[in-house]
Amino acid sequence: MLKRTHNCGQLRLEDACKRVMLAGWVNSYRDHGNLVFIDLRDREGLTQLVFNPDTQPEAHKLARSVRCEWVIAAQGTVRPRSAGMENPKLPTGQIEVLVYQLEILNIAKTPPFEIDSADKVGEELRLTNRFIDLRRPQMQRKLQIRHRVSQVVRHYFDQLGFWEIETPMLAKSTPEGARDFLVPSRLLKNCFYALPQSPQLFKQILMVSGIDKYFQIVRCFRDEDPRADRQAEFTQIDVEMSFVDSDDVIRVHENLVAKIWKEILNVDVTIPMQRMTYQEAMADYGIDRPDLRFGMKLHDISDIAKQSTFKVFTSAIEDGGIVKGLCAPAGEKYSRSDIEKTLTEFVADYGARGLSWVRLKNEGGNLTFIGGLGKYFNPEQQRQIIQQFGAKDGDLILLVADKEQIVNKALAPLRCKLGRELKLYDEDSFQFVWVVGFPLFEWNEQEKRYDSLHHPFTAPEPSDLDKLDTDPAGICSQAYDIVVNGSEIGGGSIRIHNPKVQAKVFKLLNISQEQAERQFGFFLRALEYGAPPHGGIAFGLDRLIMLLTGTDNIRDVIAFPKTQSGQCLLTDAPSEVDQKQLDELNLRTQKHLRAIEQEKRLSTQE
Repeated sequence: MLKRTHNCGQLRLEDACKRVMLAGWVNSYRDHGNLVFIDLRDREGLTQLVFNPDTQPEAHKLARSVRCEWVIAAQGTVRPRSAGMENPKLPTGQIEVLVYQLEILNIAKTPPFEIDSADKVGEELRLTNRFIDLRRPQMQRKLQIRHRVSQVVRHYFDQLGFWEIETPMLAKSTPEGARDFLVPSRLLKNCFYALPQSPQLFKQILMVSGIDKYFQIVRCFRDEDPRADRQAEFTQIDVEMSFVDSDDVIRVHENLVAKIWKEILNVDVTIPMQRMTYQEAMADYGIDRPDLRFGMKLHDISDIAKQSTFKVFTSAIEDGGIVKGLCAPAGEKYSRSDIEKTLTEFVADYGARGLSWVRLKNEGGNLTFIGGLGKYFNPEQQRQIIQQFGAKDGDLILLVADKEQIVNKALAPLRCKLGRELKLYDEDSFQFVWVVGFPLFEWNEQEKRYDSLHHPFTAPEPSDLDKLDTDPAGICSQAYDIVVNGSEIGGGSIRIHNPKVQAKVFKLLNISQEQAERQFGFFLRALEYGAPPHGGIAFGLDRLIMLLTGTDNIRDVIAFPKTQSGQCLLTDAPSEVDQKQLDELNLRTQKHLRAIEQEKRLSTQE
């Protein structure tokens, strides 16, 4: 085989007259009868090859036989393209290679879709033929960025004295909110490993072990129901540090994020980043991961609404609910039909029973309510609402009345939808914020008990320790999430390092001593042998790459992803296995049990 000297994105005008050898895939070919042109592609780019029958008839004859996606090697001389024939869209667009020797390394079947138009075919076809899909420059760029981010992370933590340590892939089942993927043991019958949902307990044990600073780019697994932005198998940048507080962890990791954005996008991120309490986020944006690229804060007008004559509002407030809404600037673009159908149906998907509205119009120098709710509020009440929202002529006020949780759940996505449709922000901008001050617990109404808002190893604020016995709902945790453009890219906390505090938290979570010992006994024993104060964080690498590459499809940034139903279309996984394998694991499937029952019935009949 001819030996490659350059890649297909490397040659420039200064390389003219050099003898080179390139190898790659035929991206396209053009047979002009006399001259043949081939665009040769590898992961670095494209180079135009030229075949001239007058100078190299054998190479020219062979070139006329090739087809797209064949693998070839070509040796020739670099020369400038003819005047007017340059391609300014390509880094190699000022040169071409006059080929005098061509070697066909492999032929290829006609691809199921063209590389240049793959975005026009269904995702199922692309995932089934992922080996073709990954040849696309757009896909390779995303994987290259993923590689570069991983290298930035490793270098950054190494410079700060962190050690990269691998934790087990086969571990004990310790439910953390989602279902575990279970792996049966062949040697210990009727026993199972679990694939880790995170390395949480192992990394805390590393701190107990005196490792001091740990990180890992680690695969994690959660058997969750399908979601567009999640995968059952995903990757975390996982970190833990000893003898730190929240400020220490935040400082280290906002500098990491700033470094990644600078290295990958050449974007300068302001440090220190903004911080916002959980209570502020929920009050102003209805969600704990607010998009701060635009304003349009939410406002609670329950105190005014309860004085109105609108029964929907007054009844909701009497029932313990609230009236809350937003003001869409220049929202007059939305017709009455848009509001009462499209927008109302949108919030209904999030549990809201209705969407009330009113337009603002300047009449005779006075800003007044037009349409919708106007008749239910007197002039003074209208003035108070206008002032609270900071409304202007042409704006649209939208309101939801219900329980606070439902109101926030409906208004938060509505705010984002309107912000996007009204073009209230630059799509290429980034706004970062740390959300802090989360409650330690949330009340589970169905099961009449507390749940951890993050996980059961999150430490309460020291000043709130006494509330473990008196006011669990009022405890603030030492947790922190980093959010960019409305997407949470990382979250963590200071951990509980005192066994007595951990025992109280388990008790409040309705985890008995027996359960705690059975699920977490190995970890609880470690806490009894001198655990330092410690804390950490985990970043979702897949979601991070989505933001850096501007895609909203998580499958675009994973080389071999699963579908929303958890299938790998390339390999047809998950799939059935031989009964012999199941017998070795002492397992029976429902299908096999039905077959056994059928055999018994036939035997009885005989």
